[in-house]
Amino acid sequence: MATTLDWYGCATFRLRTAGLTVFLDAYIDRAEGAAGSGLGADDIDECDWILVGHSHFDHLYGAERIARRTGATIVGSYETVRLMSQAGIPDHQMIPVAGGETVALSDDVRVDVYPSQHSCVWSHTKMHDSDEECLGDLGVTWQEQQARFEALRTHFATGLPKESLEHLLTSLQGDRGDGGALVYVLDTPDGRLLYKDTSGHWTGILRDLRPDVAILAAAGRGNIDGEPIQGSLAQFVAREAEMLAPRRLVLGHHDDWLPGFSVPTDVGPIRDALGKVVPDTELVELDYVDGTAILP
Repeated sequence: MATTLDWYGCATFRLRTAGLTVFLDAYIDRAEGAAGSGLGADDIDECDWILVGHSHFDHLYGAERIARRTGATIVGSYETVRLMSQAGIPDHQMIPVAGGETVALSDDVRVDVYPSQHSCVWSHTKMHDSDEECLGDLGVTWQEQQARFEALRTHFATGLPKESLEHLLTSLQGDRGDGGALVYVLDTPDGRLLYKDTSGHWTGILRDLRPDVAILAAAGRGNIDGEPIQGSLAQFVAREAEMLAPRRLVLGHHDDWLPGFSVPTDVGPIRDALGKVVPDTELVELDYVDGTAILP
């Protein structure tokens, strides 16, 4: 039976493989009027594992309810585990990771965990279009980044539509940061799948991975080894694809999941950039919850 993939919007996917149901992130609920599947975390009644890429609300919110309803085990950063513990999830349903671990999801499916980078969200308020070239912002210290985050917080408080702000206030879980972004590489009987839920990477790690399928975030300003890309989002995604050379590529985080902050990403420039550097890679564009056969 083929391995299938369902997209729930933002960077959340359901992977079904070798008899397992694995959620990649768990953010399913949306603000009124935002793009999404029309479902919520409370609609999920089957799940064995939840792999959380990082602990921001738009990736983690909902994992506590899915785990509570289904008994699923959550794999994520130590910050993710702290937040889920505060939400009442027992220790035996959580595995903290930081990169370097291999977790057996079953006798037939294993996942390797690698450290990654978060997108340079400090460098903007509303997200940029996929073909907009962004320059500068190099060598910015942690303290300077925190000062710039104040502009983003102000934008959230004053620049979001009412529905987006209400949803944001509901879904924030008090995290202190992203918790350390992670890359997951799953080995299944049908092939190898890489999942990365934010636009950042360590070059020395990503270039040595060779998945059959790669799920890559396509939102925000790309982070390359701790510095913002000097170029566009389309160029960033193409650069990642060139290193990974997957047979198939799936985008995530690219719909308008929080109006006033997110933008509906124009996939056209990304498709064009991919065609130039990885012409043999198939870009698979998913609709919401469409059960696409992704492997083999």
